[in-house]
Amino acid sequence: MRLLRILWVITRFRLDTLIPLERLPWWLRLAFRLSPLRLVPIGSRSHGERLRLALEALGPIFVKFGQMLSTRRDLLPPDIADELKRLQDQVPPFPGDAAVALVEDELEMSLAEAFASFDTTPLASASIAQVHAARLHGGEDVVVKIIRPAIDRVMRQDMALMYRVARVLARVPEARRLRPVEVVRDYEATLFDELDLHKEAANTSQLKRNFKDSPILYVPAIHWSLTRTRVMVQERIHGVPVADLGALEAQGTDLKKLAERGVEIFFTQVFRDNFFHADMHPGNIFVARDNPLDPQYIAIDCGIVGSLTREDQDYLARNLLAFFHQDYYEVAALHIESGWVAEDTRANEFAAAIRAVCEPILEKPLKDISFGQVLLGLFQTARRFNMEVQPQLVLLQKTLLNIEGLGRQLYPDLDLWSTAKPYLERWMKERAGPSGLWESLKRQAPELTRQLPELPVLAHQALSRAELERQQRRRQAESLVGMRRQLIASSHGARRLRLGALLLAAALAWQPLLNWAAQQPWPVVVAAALGVLLLAWH
Repeated sequence: MRLLRILWVITRFRLDTLIPLERLPWWLRLAFRLSPLRLVPIGSRSHGERLRLALEALGPIFVKFGQMLSTRRDLLPPDIADELKRLQDQVPPFPGDAAVALVEDELEMSLAEAFASFDTTPLASASIAQVHAARLHGGEDVVVKIIRPAIDRVMRQDMALMYRVARVLARVPEARRLRPVEVVRDYEATLFDELDLHKEAANTSQLKRNFKDSPILYVPAIHWSLTRTRVMVQERIHGVPVADLGALEAQGTDLKKLAERGVEIFFTQVFRDNFFHADMHPGNIFVARDNPLDPQYIAIDCGIVGSLTREDQDYLARNLLAFFHQDYYEVAALHIESGWVAEDTRANEFAAAIRAVCEPILEKPLKDISFGQVLLGLFQTARRFNMEVQPQLVLLQKTLLNIEGLGRQLYPDLDLWSTAKPYLERWMKERAGPSGLWESLKRQAPELTRQLPELPVLAHQALSRAELERQQRRRQAESLVGMRRQLIASSHGARRLRLGALLLAAALAWQPLLNWAAQQPWPVVVAAALGVLLLAWH
């Protein structure tokens, strides 16, 4: 039924008209031209508006996809990008009385007990939740985030459909390396975490601690006493939406510094804290009004966060540094070492393929880079070398695309590489240098202190195990020697038995053999004698 619903929405909004037919094979062009969809009127709405309305009608998972696309104005026509931008915070809201009922149900108190005032008209409405302005009895201005009613049912239907598609793709050899089922499973876990506002509040508090007193990022505080699974109360912020370039320019914001700080925040979250905001579309990012020449970001909506294992973190940093240094052989070797490509991959061939794709984009500003072509080239390279998708990095890749799209809007002349390279070099030096070693020892000191009194016992147990293993190996060696002697003895016995049987047979047949030999020419007799000798030797 969900699939039929999706097909109906595609038909209703004539999304087939968004497909560039001239780029399709002739048989697909013919199929589209003969399709009964052409009988449905298009109407007066623009391409972008029809796409936005279709994504809104299909639900939160499709809206999330539209939000990500909205940051990539380099890949979309302007009219479509402008319409998709509305998905960031202008999704049609649910009624205010439903919001009030849900808040009272979650808090188990009346609205008047919880708040001095509550605006039933939402400030913003997104795919999974909407936000209302309120004021506490202490006079603090706050925002109340409320999960949409019954949203989990629609999301589960969409996820079930995605699983079916992923399982079909997993049977196709070409698509198997993309690991579609694992990617969908990771996306499901991430998406359903957004339905629990307790988790989002905890993520927000963690991010606020990580950037405490930071001049580059501010995170609003959580009011824990009024936060539940489907309701979250947070400090209200008053900033300029990062996508409102007109307002930023009007207040004299240093856009170059703002774009560079966006890159710094991303790499700080990924490498210093290993805890990054993974839903950084423009609807979740604001700019403080206080000091336009020294701009500070404000981040909200921390429902989706990501982290990496220490191994993936190290491999990623080393890969990026090798890329910045144009050391493509090192990039290839690291991919092979980390298991991202097969062990039998020839590093020099892989390096040459990466060089052909990446060399043209280095030392260029964002405005001169066609990331669509770069991604296409990397996908072709990955397919050629059977490189598997790493599900644990999908969130990071999505976030990086958002950051790059945001940087393109703010300051197209931003040099992404020169901004990120010094930070990564400094991080690697700190990680591998004396300070990194000292920090590692400090982190492990409590565990080492706990284990220190047990070291003599552990050492004695280890020595005892080593001695026991030595004795077992000696007994096994002696057993093997005994078995070998038995095999040799039995082999000699069998040889003597065969030789005896041969001699007995020769004795019994001696007289007939002499008569036969007297009648044969000498070559035949010599050949027969050699045959008997060979039998006896065997």
